[in-house]
Amino acid sequence: MIKILYIIFLSLIVANCSLKKVVKHHGVPFLEKKQSSLIVNKTNKNDIIQILGNPSTKSKFDNDVWIYIERKQTQSKLINLGKMKIYKNDVLVLDIDNYGILRNKEFYNKNDMKKIQKVEATTKRGFKRNTFVYDFMSSMRQKINDPLGSRAKKRNEINQR
Repeated sequence: MIKILYIIFLSLIVANCSLKKVVKHHGVPFLEKKQSSLIVNKTNKNDIIQILGNPSTKSKFDNDVWIYIERKQTQSKLINLGKMKIYKNDVLVLDIDNYGILRNKEFYNKNDMKKIQKVEATTKRGFKRNTFVYDFMSSMRQKINDPLGSRAKKRNEINQR
């Protein structure tokens, strides 16, 4: 009886294991193939939406820049305890003119993104402690925290006792 339970238990474990890798897909599938059908100075917004669908992101500064993303992840080897690993990461940037015609397209894959350099510089504070802006903001903060000056009155009463 115990042998039968072991066999059932092991068969359940083995049945739940799969040899195919799990792939998580995000964005537009087959972006590289689909973007090849877009022709600069001929394709318009309606054609782009028909081929690729709605963009993943539109530019915050200029509404005529559309960004499409395709990303595929799979589980890494058993050594890494099954952490997800990106094996495909494509980005398509489309620049559209005022008439709705595709002006420029740029396609980036995972290798191209490794070449992009980030700027590590940071900006400094806009004001120092001895400036008018700092003094003004400090006085405003005090007025917000104690609008009637009741804390100062209580302190004076306590000090007079």
